[in-house]
Amino acid sequence: MIEDIHQPQSGNVIKNDRKIINAWAMYDWANSAYALVIVSAIFPAYYNSVTTVNGDSTLRILGWSIENTAAYSINLGVAFGLVALISPLLSSISDYSSNHRSYMKFFAYMGALGCMVLFFFTDYYLVHLALAGMLLATVGYSGSIVFYNSYLPVIATEDRQDKVSARGYAYGYIGATTLLIINLVFILNQKVLGVADDTLFPRLSFLLTGLWWLGFAQIPLRVLPPGLYNHKPKKKSLMNGYRELLKVWQQLKSRQRLRSFLFSFFFYIMGVQTVMFMASSFGAKEIHLGLTQLITTVLLLEYLGIGGAFLFAWISKKAGNLRALMLAVAVWILICIGSYFIVTPLHFYIAAFFIGIVMGGIQSLSRSTFAKMIPKTGNNAGYFSFYDVCEKVAMMFGLVLFGYLDNLTGSMRNSIIALATWFTIGLILLYVVHRMRPAPQNSSS
Repeated sequence: MIEDIHQPQSGNVIKNDRKIINAWAMYDWANSAYALVIVSAIFPAYYNSVTTVNGDSTLRILGWSIENTAAYSINLGVAFGLVALISPLLSSISDYSSNHRSYMKFFAYMGALGCMVLFFFTDYYLVHLALAGMLLATVGYSGSIVFYNSYLPVIATEDRQDKVSARGYAYGYIGATTLLIINLVFILNQKVLGVADDTLFPRLSFLLTGLWWLGFAQIPLRVLPPGLYNHKPKKKSLMNGYRELLKVWQQLKSRQRLRSFLFSFFFYIMGVQTVMFMASSFGAKEIHLGLTQLITTVLLLEYLGIGGAFLFAWISKKAGNLRALMLAVAVWILICIGSYFIVTPLHFYIAAFFIGIVMGGIQSLSRSTFAKMIPKTGNNAGYFSFYDVCEKVAMMFGLVLFGYLDNLTGSMRNSIIALATWFTIGLILLYVVHRMRPAPQNSSS
């Protein structure tokens, strides 16, 4: 039970307050609809269908011939690269000006707008609009997460951060699957409803995702405090953000264990996020799964993810965070090896089962493990900016390399070999971190 509010406070934020924690978790409910409907379930299959004409999946983008899935993957990589470039600056500035919520709101609205733009993607000739809308939605989603994550170590004490982090992911899975089921009902009953346009309900799902995100985001935006600390800007200069970034980097230099964890995180999250973003495209292109089959698979994956998040929280409580993470990464390596040999829908469903188990667990545990390892400097947003930069740069490299190999070889299967390599490096580095002695926590670290 998260009810004990008689705990130390950070600024004016009361720790372990049920109302604040539930409101914080509701942002996962709001924005996870993008991650599920747009990224995982409906949009990838719809995009592949619209951009494949008479069996030809080649696009002309800025005069360059490229496979549709490669263009999709590289476009996502560019989006995450943009976020990696601007998020340290924004989060550090927000720490000094104490307006975390305002930045979170700006990016949330941007992401919701990007989703709604996809409603107008009706045919092959509007692929540039589709890629632009996807880029906008991705930047909005990723940008808002920087500020959302920075609230975690402030609203919950260290002993409850694993559970609170898992609660956020669980809310996200439930909210996103609820919207996906609503969209699935409409898509499956297209003929009953007398709709002749095969694109209408998929496109409506993109519009509803934006409205869902926009609407439910109002809960955390009303309840969460405007800022985390009582800092005031020292100078009204954009350079303040870079100075804060340099400060955090200098602190990381003396914290070898935390720095090594970030390197490990970089490699294994590169694999995790690439799989999550490209799995549906793989199923549609390589296994020729239909939209209904993909949605059903993703629903199974999401509900398994709820249990997986709490399963790995339990494992971490028994064996420790790092051991639990090493187990999760080892399972991901096995998934990659098996996925190379997928040839039937049944094989794809089996892989999805195991992905669901480890998907939520590895993300939730990574976030809470990092929250426990950061020094008590009163600069959580600055540290989570580094965490987010590691993730977004990893995603940029992962998705661009995945797309490059797909376009170079003409098969997404060859890109899976690269995924297994990234996971293996991450596992080795996690073991190195596990063998290191934890650094003492103090405000001057």
